[in-house]
Amino acid sequence: MSDDDDTGGGRRQVRLTVEYDGTGLGGWQRQLNAPTVQGHLEAALSQLLATPTTVAGASRTDAGVHALGQVASFRTDRTTPLQGIRRGLNTLLPPQIAITEALDVDDRFHPRFSATGKHYRYLILCRPDRSPRWARWAWHRRGPLDRDAMAAAAAALVGEHDYAAFRAAGCTARTTRRRIDAIELSSPEPGLLAVDVQGNAFLRNMVRIIAGTLVDVGEGRLAATQVAEIIESLDRNRAGQTAPAQGLTLVAVRYDGTRVS
Repeated sequence: MSDDDDTGGGRRQVRLTVEYDGTGLGGWQRQLNAPTVQGHLEAALSQLLATPTTVAGASRTDAGVHALGQVASFRTDRTTPLQGIRRGLNTLLPPQIAITEALDVDDRFHPRFSATGKHYRYLILCRPDRSPRWARWAWHRRGPLDRDAMAAAAAALVGEHDYAAFRAAGCTARTTRRRIDAIELSSPEPGLLAVDVQGNAFLRNMVRIIAGTLVDVGEGRLAATQVAEIIESLDRNRAGQTAPAQGLTLVAVRYDGTRVS
């Protein structure tokens, strides 16, 4: 187990739901040369509990990626009430990070290894002019997108496949086989396209590469019928571009089924 997964000693385990704006952060995992969600959270917990405390997270989100429902946990001997933990952390954490829930959980729980599914959302702003409101939360594309073609391409991605063509070069996953349960396209408001991707687990940059591939289909650089061939090829060079980090949000982590490795 890596230091990122070490929840330290102690008898009590507390699960946290964490919301954050990833702008200006180096991602989830602690680093020496950049502020991170894990680093801020561990510093705040160590101050609140008056003892060095480490946390484990469900997803190692990259720099610039946001979260509404990241899950983390830590172990402690302290009997601090859950409400006190949540409020205390929200007092100590920087404005872009907040705790929305704190729960006592079974000792066997692990945010990452107990997870049975994740839900990510990628936002695309489709209009000629940029938007200050969405600059930190969506990928701006000036031209129109063929959403019917994108929906057809998305349908080809759903199911259990080897997604080697949809992972970053630095991905160290032992297996590239994953299951995507659903990809849904919707318009939360005019000019905004949401791509919601749900599955059992994801490879490094997998959702961003899916989003980039769907945009390449929507803009006519790839045909929807090519997506099945790209999956079969296992070749990253055949898939689309990697969409920028700021459009991606980890919406929720599920713990409601059988985990598929």
